[in-house]
Amino acid sequence: MTTCVFVQIRCRPGTTYRVAEALALKEVHSELYSTSGDYDLLMKLYVPAAADVGKFINEQLLDVEGIERSLTTLTFKAF
Repeated sequence: MTTCVFVQIRCRPGTTYRVAEALALKEVHSELYSTSGDYDLLMKLYVPAAADVGKFINEQLLDVEGIERSLTTLTFKAF
């Protein structure tokens, strides 16, 4: 069983497309979108059940150059 997680990512100005390409190459996401508003990207991913969500995100995503901030939303039930 996996945990569905949404991660919003704010990039340094001018780096959004480079960040998106670097994240896409990691192939850990289900979906990745550019967005308007406070954050530049929205990623949907599934974290393995045995993994620590925070550690997984820090090690798999947040090492990409150009990421300024992230906001992670955990999910509980799909309707």
